[in-house]
Amino acid sequence: MERYDITRAKKSSGRIITKISSIPLLILLLLSSKQTNAQNSLLSDLRSPIIFKGNDSIAYRDPAILFHEDIFHLFYTLVKAENGLIYSYTASSKSKDLKHWSPAKIITAKNQNLNFCSPGNIIRFKDEWILSLQTYPRPGLGEKDKTRYGSADARVFIMRSKDLENWSAPELIKVKGADVKEADMGRMIDPYIVEDKDEKGKWWCFYKQNGVSMSYTYDFENWTYCCHSESGENVTVLTENDEYLLFHSPHNGIGIKRSTNLEQWEDWGDLIVLGQQHWDWAKGRITAGTVINLTENAKFGKYLMFFHGSGPRTEQEGDFDKNASLGIAWSDDLLHWNWPGKPTK
Repeated sequence: MERYDITRAKKSSGRIITKISSIPLLILLLLSSKQTNAQNSLLSDLRSPIIFKGNDSIAYRDPAILFHEDIFHLFYTLVKAENGLIYSYTASSKSKDLKHWSPAKIITAKNQNLNFCSPGNIIRFKDEWILSLQTYPRPGLGEKDKTRYGSADARVFIMRSKDLENWSAPELIKVKGADVKEADMGRMIDPYIVEDKDEKGKWWCFYKQNGVSMSYTYDFENWTYCCHSESGENVTVLTENDEYLLFHSPHNGIGIKRSTNLEQWEDWGDLIVLGQQHWDWAKGRITAGTVINLTENAKFGKYLMFFHGSGPRTEQEGDFDKNASLGIAWSDDLLHWNWPGKPTK
């Protein structure tokens, strides 16, 4: 009978255990590599920062984005010249890969006295989706007229949906309180709704009036006005690390403010202008940046920004209701941004 060498057996067993225990680690590394490649692939496959390109008779403006069940639901202002008149609509498109988008689906009525547009965002409340948007009345505006902004009758609204496809009629949200008549609410545009970071079930509506104004509700029926703060337009608000991050648009570019309490705000980072110096299609203005956090999503792993750019002329020179396009960029930290075709240093 051969003598059993226990020392050699232990060493051999150790090598087997080491090899076996390394297999799960190898699998994790392979999966991580695949996820990273998926991130890089989906974004690097984009050849242009432009999602929808405007022209001499169409403008795409004011994007709002929802990522739900692996589908991007993009809502935006669609401005069209029809029979010599300018109309604004809210429209939507869908995509799974940010590259191929469904045709624009208009979800609001044709009416220059209302012009429902500038969707802010889409939130889930109880068993339905709520989309925020505004009116932008410009009765009689013709395609040959000078740039004209919405009248003093502009107000903020919501629409409701069970399936993100079929939407209710717009409902005025009385953000100044039930006792304030619609006629006395004052001009307001660009609503954006976000849940309070400290009190679940309390919802804030940010909207452009006296800088940015803020009102809150618990049921989307009864609203209480709170306050206002200095800001540009087209506000988006994220809650991160016990802070509110507010993205807003001054005359040109996109700025960021931070606050822990919605009262004191401080500017953060540089003004974001992306590749404007190289983009004739956005030479006039970059604005309306809205951001979603997909940093923990294996397919993307980034913050994604959707925005619109107009040009080559400024909005005042005429590229307001035409030659405005929707674009995309992404970031790891909200301070440094990349986009398709960004020049390398």
